[in-house]
This record gives sequence, structure tokens and C-alpha cells, in this order.
Amino acid sequence: MFFREKISEKLKYLEISLNYLKSRRDITLEDLQSNYELRSAIERNFQIAIEAAIDVSEMIISEEGAEMPETYRETFLRLGEIGVIPRDFSTRLAQMAGFRNILVHQYSELDLNRLLEFLKTKLDHLEQFSGYIREYLRSKTGEAVQL
Repeated sequence: MFFREKISEKLKYLEISLNYLKSRRDITLEDLQSNYELRSAIERNFQIAIEAAIDVSEMIISEEGAEMPETYRETFLRLGEIGVIPRDFSTRLAQMAGFRNILVHQYSELDLNRLLEFLKTKLDHLEQFSGYIREYLRSKTGEAVQL
């Protein structure tokens, strides 16, 4: 199934990035300030993980025949509206779209305290998202997702 394979591929990228980010949860603000390569790797892996989640969301919205949202934030909210993820979770996940926009468009204004906060407290949102999508695919196909 092409749809399932594309989703699985995106989830694989999300999980690779999540694993990297989880391995860096113990860093400090000083680490971010003094180590440009570390900071860049964390920023890039956040961007990849969030964009993979957005891509997956857009594919599911299209597959379900729902109206395509105008913004990335609305993409996560739409998944809640159509019952793919819980609505209350979709509002928390929507924060990730805003964070992605800062990483991509306002990188010079990125507050390292906020980057550290997301690293330490928001990775679970992306892990939960992956779990909900796996469950969605299992309900559609009857098969577990293999990455």
C-alpha cells in the first residue's frame, strides 16, 4: 500500500530525529551557548521531526478527504477535528508548528532557553503523535507499522 509506505517512511525520519534529540536531553544552556555544532544539530533534528509530522498529517488529511488547512498549525488541529488524534492533544501538538516556524524563519531570534525547554519537555508530544499515527494505520489496514 503506497499510502502506508509513505507514512511509514516519514515516521522513520521522525523517530530517527527523536532518538537523537532524546539522547541530548541532559545538555545545559551553557552547552547550547558554547557548542554551535550541538545547537545546530538539535535545531535541525527538531525541524526534521516536526516537518515529518506535518507531512504525515497532510497525507492523512488528504487520504481522509478532509479540507486541507492553510497553515501547519491548522494541520495538527485538523487531525483532531477528524478524529485521528485527540482534540486536546492536537492543540498541544500545534505548538510544534509555531516552533518549527521559528527554527526555519526566525532562527536569528531563537531563544536558547526555549530550545532547551522544548528539548526537555516537548519531545513526548512527537512520540505520542507517532503512536497515534501507528494506531490510525493499524485501524485502517489491520497491520502493525514496521519502521
